[in-house]
Amino acid sequence: MIDSATIDRIFAAADIVEVIGDFVHLKRAGANYKGMSPFTNEKTPSFMVSPAKGIYKCFSSGKGGNAVSFIMEHEKLTYPEALRYLAKKYNIEIVDEQQSPEQLQKRNDRESMLAVNEFAARQFAEWLKKSQQGTAIGLSYLKERGFRDNTIDQFQLGYSLDSRDAFTQLAQQNGYKLDYLVKTGLTVDKGTYQFDRFSGRVIFPIHSISGQVIGFGGRILKKDDKAAKYLNSPESEVYHKSNVLYGLYQAKNSVIKHDKCFLVEGYTDVTSLHQAGIDNVVASSGTALTAEQVRLIKRFTKNITVLYDGDQAGIKASLRGIDIILEEGLNVKVLLLPDGEDPDSFSRSHSITDLTQYIQNNETDFIKFKTRLLAKDAADDPVQRANLINDVVKSISVIPDTIVRAVYIRECSKILEMDEKLLYSESDKLRHNKLTTQVKKENYPHQAALEPEYIPPPFEEEMYPPLPLLIPPGNHFPHERDLIQALLRFGNQELRLEDQNNPSVAEYIVREILADELDFQHPVYRSIFSITAGLVENGQEFNVRTFTQHQDPDICTATVDLTTDNYELSVIWTKHESRIASDDMRLREIIPELVIAFKNKKVIDLIKQTQEEIVVAQQNGDSEAITMLSQKFMVLNELKKHFAKELGDRIIYGR
Repeated sequence: MIDSATIDRIFAAADIVEVIGDFVHLKRAGANYKGMSPFTNEKTPSFMVSPAKGIYKCFSSGKGGNAVSFIMEHEKLTYPEALRYLAKKYNIEIVDEQQSPEQLQKRNDRESMLAVNEFAARQFAEWLKKSQQGTAIGLSYLKERGFRDNTIDQFQLGYSLDSRDAFTQLAQQNGYKLDYLVKTGLTVDKGTYQFDRFSGRVIFPIHSISGQVIGFGGRILKKDDKAAKYLNSPESEVYHKSNVLYGLYQAKNSVIKHDKCFLVEGYTDVTSLHQAGIDNVVASSGTALTAEQVRLIKRFTKNITVLYDGDQAGIKASLRGIDIILEEGLNVKVLLLPDGEDPDSFSRSHSITDLTQYIQNNETDFIKFKTRLLAKDAADDPVQRANLINDVVKSISVIPDTIVRAVYIRECSKILEMDEKLLYSESDKLRHNKLTTQVKKENYPHQAALEPEYIPPPFEEEMYPPLPLLIPPGNHFPHERDLIQALLRFGNQELRLEDQNNPSVAEYIVREILADELDFQHPVYRSIFSITAGLVENGQEFNVRTFTQHQDPDICTATVDLTTDNYELSVIWTKHESRIASDDMRLREIIPELVIAFKNKKVIDLIKQTQEEIVVAQQNGDSEAITMLSQKFMVLNELKKHFAKELGDRIIYGR
């Protein structure tokens, strides 16, 4: 856990123009900077950066935030990862809180292993291009495969000398401890002697999502029936093969741009496709696809196309693994290459135009592909056909989206000539059985397993979609939005009210809301208010940077949206003909009116709720409840009239 003082230093050091300028070409526009959105393919620049406020706003996508949230969004990193990214950029030492000696040792081990891997990658690359053996064997092999120098450099390809311990000896001479050479798997320790794991192999460094070298893959070049063709680094503190995708570091920006990821099997498949112009491609590096790997892709896109060669047996063996992609809610397509071709050979023998055209003409929806593939084997055999149906329905049943499942069931019903209701029944049974198994494993109450699948209610007017987005005026808790907007923009300004001690806007809003024990429905607005209430109660100064620099990206995004000048003004703002942050702002009229409007809407909601409760009481013949609710209804209506009068006989938010 990074301590708060270090986080403060990172935010203070991070120049948002400089940080974003690493990814977006920015031009000065008055006090701000402007550029093309890195999140959409816009033709007119609508991406704004405010160095004074330390925020950015992308009006084409609705995204916004600070330097840390930009790195999180653009590079798809977690909050701690983004902080560490910026700390490294600005040479700030990360100090973790409450580290035990064991935790400190673990951290030191990890950093030492990463340093060893970086050294190894540099040395392997140097041997490939500068040693006699490397150029004669390793480089000539890559050139024969058609790899250009820029591709070799982009993926940091290298060569490990065909010598028992050349690398181990060199690393130790450069100050790297044998312990870390062994832990990373670069060296194999047999007690009485050590040897290089990757000797005589072309090296493919494996990078983390942020670009650190965490492991290696090595391809043997000499003929040796006893040695594996490809050899990977063993599991270590820094390398977990089930959590890594080869090429993702190089491909992530292209995956975002194209909103699609191609999935292949091997290192050369990735590098060859990159060189051919298909650079949104990653590989599982010969391991069975895992849920963790799928979630990595999901951070960048929900669309995956799996490339298969013509090997039918290989395709069938990997079909079950791809159910994991469906279970994670991603859209899966399949591209079957011609017989005898793999992604490496096919990309080397075709132009980018031919490749693109082939993909467009031949990629197929995964479920349809699987159904047709297995249907060939079933033919007229009833048992095989039953197995086929069960297999296909099993894949469909793992899809979390109800509508997508329904679409696939309908398609499969047509292809398999099966009753749609029967497929629905089988799918529901499989989902129920899976849920029951999960419940038993997690020791949940027995009744939970018997609950039917939850189906969300239809979208209602007052429901709020997930952030980040630009909250449109007139919808989605407008009474709450306007109050929070005023709080964020003018929280530390004084309200010169009669017979009061000139409270700040933040103090006044917090006092009025808490006095009537009211709360916010919108979760992000509720969080912003709660943080503000804490500041007020502790006598701390209100500062909008508390929210623009908050670690919760939803809070940060909402704050940027509500404090950006292009945001459309509400009814109350326009009624007073006010402009954002202008000198003639009549806060002492506007703020109390916003508070009254907020309370008024709460009363309207309570009136509607009371009416519904009265109807239920009437249906149940509960005269006592009817009397009590009727009295409550009258009191609420009196409050409504009172607020209407204070608002100038115009109820702004009543519906």
